[in-house]
Amino acid sequence: MQDFKTIAIFNYPHEIVVLKHILELEKIPFYFENETTLSVAPFYTHALGGIQLKIHPNDFETVQSILDELNNHLKIV
Repeated sequence: MQDFKTIAIFNYPHEIVVLKHILELEKIPFYFENETTLSVAPFYTHALGGIQLKIHPNDFETVQSILDELNNHLKIV
């Protein structure tokens, strides 16, 4: 996992639920850095740099298109 790069940063654990499910369905290797810590202590999000989505560089375009699609359809009013 040394080669994995950050593609997106989220502030709170509830923001990654749908994305995590989609990445698992697509069988794209990923991990969320700081996910566990921030699920226990969400107010540390700025101190730890948020929840960072880490992916392999080969999957960058695929994951970016998934993120773009989610941003277009999951707007909070």
